Amino acid sequence: MKKISLLETQLEDIYCFYNKREYVHPDPLEFLYRYENIEDREIAGLVASGLAYGRVNLILKSTEKVLGLLGDSPSLFLKKGDLRQMKTGLKEFKHRFTKGKDMVAFLTSISSLQKEYVNLGNYFSILLKDKPYLEALDVFAREIVSRMVSCDGSSGHLLALPSRGSACKRLHLFMRWMVRQDEVDPGGWDMISASELIVPVDVHMHRIGIKLGFTNRKAADAKTAVEITEGFKKVSFDDPVKYDFALTRFGIQKLTECELFRELHSS
Repeated sequence: MKKISLLETQLEDIYCFYNKREYVHPDPLEFLYRYENIEDREIAGLVASGLAYGRVNLILKSTEKVLGLLGDSPSLFLKKGDLRQMKTGLKEFKHRFTKGKDMVAFLTSISSLQKEYVNLGNYFSILLKDKPYLEALDVFAREIVSRMVSCDGSSGHLLALPSRGSACKRLHLFMRWMVRQDEVDPGGWDMISASELIVPVDVHMHRIGIKLGFTNRKAADAKTAVEITEGFKKVSFDDPVKYDFALTRFGIQKLTECELFRELHSS
């Protein structure tokens, strides 16, 4: 209990210091701030999180290319259905394993779901009526991927499926952005409690989870993500993902060996 209390105090200190807009850049999350409309923010969030692999400068460049093409309102652009303009604009697009045709299929798939349910949040709400969160998230991702295939595209590393056992870092990142609402996360989906969210596990968060004793697993997979989330629930049960942004800033600055962990292990 003493260590949990100490951890909570130190995590709160880190959260209060780093969880600010001034520390967001360079992070694809910054693209979501452009959109007040939920339908636009959903699209921007899926594009930005889907492309969030590789070097950060290339992630920002690729995301800007896609969202720049879609203009001030991605949802309106896609509703107009100018497929030729989109294919032309993304003809030379390539982000590591993701090609232009994959992005066109991805956007077309998202748009078709929005047209059917008004927004993606409504679709997710329907799934949650008879499915637990992770199962609903898997069906949500599968539906988007299946519609991509029908549009002659592949997932192109844009969307992982929870049922396949990976940590699904980018999908959980998207959910954090859309569900939580504070100075950093813009929110917009109020049909889900933040307590349901899973920590997006990358290299930094995996290392932090090990240092804090939340997991000893060597692979950053789905089980590891759940273990790390359960660890953070001991500190913040209603919002286990609360410290994700602040701690990854902390980790990116290579401070993971500093005072936080030394004090915890010496307590």
